[in-house]
Amino acid sequence: MASHYKIILFISITLLFTILSNNVSANNPIIKWCKTTPHPKVCISFMSPIKPPPQNREEFRQVAIQTTLEKADEAKAYTARFGPTCKTTRQRTAWTDCFKLYNDVVFQLNRTLQCLVTDETIHRRPTCTDFDAQTWLSSALTDIDLCNSGAADLNVTDFIAPIKCLNVSKMISNCLAINGGFLEEEGVKYDDGGNGSFPMWVSEGDRKLLESRPRRVRANLVVAKDGSGKFRRVQAAIDAAARRRGRGRFVIYVKRGVYRENIEVGNDNGNIMLVGDGMRFTVITSGRSVAAGFTTFSSATAGIQGPGFIARDIRFVNTAGPRMGQAVALRSSSDLSVFHRCSFEGYQDTLMVLSQRQFYKQCYIYGTIDFIFGNAAVVLQNCLIYVRRPLKGQVNVITAQGREDPFQNSGISIHNSQIRAAADLRPMVGSVKTYLGRPWKKYSRTVIMRSYIDSLVSPAGWLAWQSSKFAQATLYYGEYHNIGPRASTRFRVKWPGFHVIKSPNVASKFSVRRLIAGQTWLPATGVPFKLGV
Repeated sequence: MASHYKIILFISITLLFTILSNNVSANNPIIKWCKTTPHPKVCISFMSPIKPPPQNREEFRQVAIQTTLEKADEAKAYTARFGPTCKTTRQRTAWTDCFKLYNDVVFQLNRTLQCLVTDETIHRRPTCTDFDAQTWLSSALTDIDLCNSGAADLNVTDFIAPIKCLNVSKMISNCLAINGGFLEEEGVKYDDGGNGSFPMWVSEGDRKLLESRPRRVRANLVVAKDGSGKFRRVQAAIDAAARRRGRGRFVIYVKRGVYRENIEVGNDNGNIMLVGDGMRFTVITSGRSVAAGFTTFSSATAGIQGPGFIARDIRFVNTAGPRMGQAVALRSSSDLSVFHRCSFEGYQDTLMVLSQRQFYKQCYIYGTIDFIFGNAAVVLQNCLIYVRRPLKGQVNVITAQGREDPFQNSGISIHNSQIRAAADLRPMVGSVKTYLGRPWKKYSRTVIMRSYIDSLVSPAGWLAWQSSKFAQATLYYGEYHNIGPRASTRFRVKWPGFHVIKSPNVASKFSVRRLIAGQTWLPATGVPFKLGV
């Protein structure tokens, strides 16, 4: 009999809870809006207690980002406490990356919240576009994924795993979906921005700097191996720049020479420009690799975070070699960054276009496996892509794009460029398979337009991820008006996500104008560019 009463009591409590939940749902718009996100349970759990609830979708977006920022701050503090628990060098290396990356997560969420906040009482309106916000939210989500993959590089995932329990990734994914709704409604208005030689976010002053000869550039600091400059090391000049009072364009002239060092440009050191004497003469080089105990992230010869970074006439090299696995020459997560007449040389994972908006013009990229990879919105225009000779039994893969969420506005666009065999591969092109790309993440997105594709590329064009069907229906790989011996798409893969692009309007989605909103920032840098296709 007692058990009978318990059952009745349980049913009564359940019904009461259901009624109360329905009342809460009916009276709280957060519940309704949360149900439209990819992770509604997480959204409701963290946002439904908020009082008073937001009254419109703009307020809902702000609250979502604010709540996510609070949880990211907790994750950052939680990560900081991990430091003293590191017992091995590998754990410490993975933890160091994660601490940097969670700092950047907080940085990106902060800038997004600050720029979107509105206050009608003081007539405050957003200071950025929805496109900007989507870029920064995308970057934050990529940071978290990179923390996890870095731990996997060094086989210490169990050590890092507890950080993932705070639901920050799911909350950022929800923010991307919420903000993505505003993007769809607003649409993006594009302007050709004049003659189309550079995206418009490049200022007139930066344009002049990029077009002028190295010795005519008025540098704030000079680096020279022979002691004729202020510093002998590039990092010393970068550190000095970080201590400057203003945050305007700061030019560092790096005279010819081989600089054997690893350089880092932090988030607090924006608008740095490195100018060399030409990619043959000014070389920054190091040899870190995953096989030597670094993560892919920390293996970079040059790691760039500070927004508005520009490099011109410099060669970035990772000398680790083909037997050492992932070894990055340049890693960039610098928003609105430009690389003009630079060379990036390595084997596996040469160029890490990690996140945010990036533009590469007249650059050389050398590598073997996944050697242009990451989750930036990036356009490589008028570049020479050289595929090198891999180890025996290996295949070459040019791109591995890392878009992991359908609302991320990222992708790799290779435009008006050339894909050729490097000198060491030419004699054996027929015996080594080379592919345009493979899907590193579920929503991988790469497009090749109006480019020359030489005979080294396999007729299938694209490679499955580890012999599986992973992402073949969710990725977006496209080719548009290419030329050369392997430009024909007749024998390309038959995946649902592969597209032979025929419409100029579809192709234009991956142009400088639309993929990286180039007309708003590139003109200021002075780098020549083409906005359309």
